[in-house]
Amino acid sequence: MMIDKIRNETQYDSVMNLIEGFIAKATAGGGFHSLSELETNELEKLSLLAEKYEDNVLKLMPLPLTINAVVQRKIEELNINQVKLAKMLGLGAPKLSQILSGKREPDVLFLKALHNKLGISGDFLLECV
Repeated sequence: MMIDKIRNETQYDSVMNLIEGFIAKATAGGGFHSLSELETNELEKLSLLAEKYEDNVLKLMPLPLTINAVVQRKIEELNINQVKLAKMLGLGAPKLSQILSGKREPDVLFLKALHNKLGISGDFLLECV
């Protein structure tokens, strides 16, 4: 690929599709060592371009970061539903639903589970409550 800078979202999406293709190939082949040297170099260049675009452009579009938004993103990333997440966190599904809908305040058990099981920053969690 002969791109030296990502200039718009369309180019960013194209680069991300290429990166995902390399990742899929590596996953199917048993790891990144299964990529050729050329593919590894290309993946590194594309990753750096994407990172630069994200740092310089996407960071300018602030997202409202709430515990709910972060948990919803994790649900999407893990491709699970709230019931499975509740089980993963060691919580009841009704409790999780009430917290995420704003009908119940997050408690220490919930916050600790988010930190320990999902790797969500403790600093972030404390700032949100």
